[in-house]
Amino acid sequence: MNFSELTTIRVGGPAASVTEARTRAELIAFCRAHPLTAGAGTAPPALFVAGGSNLLVGDEGFAGDTCLVRSRGVDTEPGADSVLVTAEAGEHWDDFVASCVEYGLAGLEALSGIPGTVGAAPVQNVGAYGAEVSDTIESALVFDRLTGDALRLLARDLHFGYRTSLLKRTAAEFGQPRFVVLAVSFRLARAGESAPVRYGQLAGRLGVEVGQGAPTDRVRAAVLELRRSKGMVLDEADHDTWSLGSFFTNPILRGRPVPEGAPAYPVTDPTTGRAEEGAVKTSAAWLIDRAGLARGYSVGSGRAALSGKHTLALTNRGGATAADVLELAAAVRDGVEERFGIRLVPEPNLVGATLPA
Repeated sequence: MNFSELTTIRVGGPAASVTEARTRAELIAFCRAHPLTAGAGTAPPALFVAGGSNLLVGDEGFAGDTCLVRSRGVDTEPGADSVLVTAEAGEHWDDFVASCVEYGLAGLEALSGIPGTVGAAPVQNVGAYGAEVSDTIESALVFDRLTGDALRLLARDLHFGYRTSLLKRTAAEFGQPRFVVLAVSFRLARAGESAPVRYGQLAGRLGVEVGQGAPTDRVRAAVLELRRSKGMVLDEADHDTWSLGSFFTNPILRGRPVPEGAPAYPVTDPTTGRAEEGAVKTSAAWLIDRAGLARGYSVGSGRAALSGKHTLALTNRGGATAADVLELAAAVRDGVEERFGIRLVPEPNLVGATLPA
């Protein structure tokens, strides 16, 4: 099996050994068989793959053991005004969001159409259209591969930030996940109306003011429509959607102004939950476009190119290799840095893959 079969961008070499975990117990068993020891890089590597929407594996593949997270199941605990919804790590994210909207639960509707699984969502604190998954997560049940214990981490323990969390930071420390998500619990409102809409483009599409709500089903439909217009909803027949979503994170600038005309957003300190003074987040897509790297831009073989709909997505036009994608990513990164002095950082997890210097 190759990682081109396991990722949404459809590139990557062979997986040497693959285990499919269809239940929470099987996922725990794999974790117990692949413990971590203190100190980065001291344990044989293990790779956990779910939807493959945020993973770029090199053309040489991965020589360690790979676990396919396929555990399913959703439980609910009704409350007076809200419902605690717990989903297993392998639940398909958009199917889960759709079911919550269908049953009159509000809080996740702006995150419709994001590829991947429930277990991956808290790792990088996925977000879109002004919403983040941390807005509704109450806790995550995780397995600690260092101690060999399953434990529940409350939202405050997860130290969420922009596209990051304790889960992501500890994975970087060890070079592989320390905490493997088993299930996630969300506190969702019993409401036919959405959470306040925070994103101007979405508010305009809905005909409401920023800060107002709208029927959750309308918000979901509008988000899906916007995402499709940007090639951000996976379509087997459309190579413009064969991507990893947003390839670069929106850069956070500290101690320097944003480029003239660029969007500017406040930055939340993950330890305090307050706006970080002197820090501003700007738009990677805006920077790429203003650096002269237009939609459809490609280098080398042309098998990898920026999406024809959205400059933040790097796409496989057919037959692309991981090397093709990395070459394109490096060209985009370098073009933005040359124009603005800002170095973009990749959002996907790179395994056996490095952007050329």
